[in-house]
Amino acid sequence: MTDVVVRRFIPVPRERAFAAWLNPASLVQWMLPGDVTNANVEADPRVGGAFRIVMEHGGSGAEHWGEYVTIDPPSLLSFTWISAATDRLSTTVTIEFHERDGGTELVLTHRGLPQSKVASHQGGWGDIVRKMGESVGGRSARQSPG
Repeated sequence: MTDVVVRRFIPVPRERAFAAWLNPASLVQWMLPGDVTNANVEADPRVGGAFRIVMEHGGSGAEHWGEYVTIDPPSLLSFTWISAATDRLSTTVTIEFHERDGGTELVLTHRGLPQSKVASHQGGWGDIVRKMGESVGGRSARQSPG
């Protein structure tokens, strides 16, 4: 397995959930997996535009970068994701935003990870999506079944 899939229900319209992923001011609030204490975000949210996220923890920063591949509001977002945590390989993150009664089901799929990096990314993306849901939708965001 080289894919990570994270599903979560967020009690906000999918337009709002989608927009949160393209707004640097929003991203800095929840792009904080594990013991990350701060994130610096630069983003040019257009197809072909680049982003750079530096996650700070333990006195050092972990840089992540990539390029937006698909921006199809409010249903689909895809971008490349490169960092030391991917062995500097270009991997792909796709986020689907499904309209559900009372909110949005977010399905994040990270493809192409080295096998040794799958577990850490499962936990990291799980933390990020949970914190994103809490930031954008309040504390009632919850794990989706399946």
